[in-house]
Amino acid sequence: MSQVEVLQLLVSPAHRLAGRPSDGPSPGPSDERVTRVEVRRELGLVGDRYYARPAHRNAAVTMMASEGLPADADLRHTRRNILLRGVDIDSCVGATISLDCGTGPVVFAVKRPARPCAWMDVTIGPGAQRALRGHGGVRCTPLSDGVLTLGPATFRVVAGADTGS
Repeated sequence: MSQVEVLQLLVSPAHRLAGRPSDGPSPGPSDERVTRVEVRRELGLVGDRYYARPAHRNAAVTMMASEGLPADADLRHTRRNILLRGVDIDSCVGATISLDCGTGPVVFAVKRPARPCAWMDVTIGPGAQRALRGHGGVRCTPLSDGVLTLGPATFRVVAGADTGS
């Protein structure tokens, strides 16, 4: 168990980074970051574009560590949902983790890496896609209902390589 910080949460109702990166992002809200998000088991984040979509249920939530990002980048640039400080989330692929922001633990199965794409070179800056390889975050399936909020949180690997399971 370790203490981490939830720095940002992003719930995006529309897929704004679609098509060719050279065309730029589609119009949408200027800031889709929120201070609180509801998580639903096997469905994702309430209000997000991937919520309850069958093609995305195994990877409806994306998490990323802030340590891999430039200081001025944020979730609007990466299109990830949860930005954490204090944990190497990329090393948790294959594990089951829990994140508790004080409202009770929310459990996630960390399914696979969220590989950086060409959009990163547009939204963060030239060379970002290559620089974020291996640090682009992870795609997760929520295994429980709950609420995540900004601020301090407890992070725990429930099952996986780090627990000896």
